[in-house]
Amino acid sequence: MQVDPRQLEAHRAPLTGHCYRMLGSAFDAEDAVQETMVRAWQALDRFEGRSSLRTWLYRIATNVCLDALSDRSRRARPMEEGPNGTVEDHLDTRDRTHWLEPVPDARVLPSDASPYELAALRQSIRLAFVAALQHLPPRQRAALLLSEVLGWSAAEVGECLSMSVAAVNSALQRARATVAARDGKTPNEPLSDAQSMLLARYVDAFQSYDVDALVALLREDATLSMPPYTLWLRGPETIRTWLVGRGAGCRGSRLLPINASGAPSFAQYRPSGDGGHTPWALIVLEIENDRIASWDSFLDTEKLFPLFGLPPRLPA
Repeated sequence: MQVDPRQLEAHRAPLTGHCYRMLGSAFDAEDAVQETMVRAWQALDRFEGRSSLRTWLYRIATNVCLDALSDRSRRARPMEEGPNGTVEDHLDTRDRTHWLEPVPDARVLPSDASPYELAALRQSIRLAFVAALQHLPPRQRAALLLSEVLGWSAAEVGECLSMSVAAVNSALQRARATVAARDGKTPNEPLSDAQSMLLARYVDAFQSYDVDALVALLREDATLSMPPYTLWLRGPETIRTWLVGRGAGCRGSRLLPINASGAPSFAQYRPSGDGGHTPWALIVLEIENDRIASWDSFLDTEKLFPLFGLPPRLPA
């Protein structure tokens, strides 16, 4: 069956989304998709069209991810590594390859998807959901994604993973229970008018560095994490103490809205000595009802800002 190579490229974004859910890293996902394209190109003459090109590519991508996961540990969030800390704690770090990473929506969401499909796909790239997936064994993770996100039947999943239908159904039952226990939240999609106003207040409060106004937007159990630091904080008062103390260098920051991990997100630039602003963090927020539930500031700007196509500095 003749396949135009451009047909392969048309599937890059959704394949990247699939690999991101499997691997928890935007960079690893892009590497996996590139390997998928190489394997698909090399096997094109053997593609007989008994399944759709899309299904065939997802089978290849799934196996690329399973190969990659065979010799690495899962990606994590600081909140899964230990109890919440205090503002006096030492700032230990872990390598960036240890942490779950945000992903640009544009890299993983197909441009031709319907609004309903886009809403569902945004939910599937949320940090909390992808973090929950990382607790599943790789094949169980693949079974859940192929079934729940792609809508494959148990028979199709079994053919891809060399499992019986009974084994697939058992794996799905266990996977759903694990994910539900770790990510039982149901975020609103799209944001309500009240939540949009909440974000506007967050930006105003951050850029004016009105810490009291910022803290007023947080839930009582809100968390703040700052990968690559292992430290994470819980509760408005503890976060307030951080912001007016060790985090006070963020005073005078500017925020640019971005689309990351299906959630309200911002690129944070801190003031520099010449009057301009330099990259400091990529912020991903999770909103529950009318408050901010989690505030994740990813500090690996050297890698993340180019990935999102962000400028290396903002002028005065």
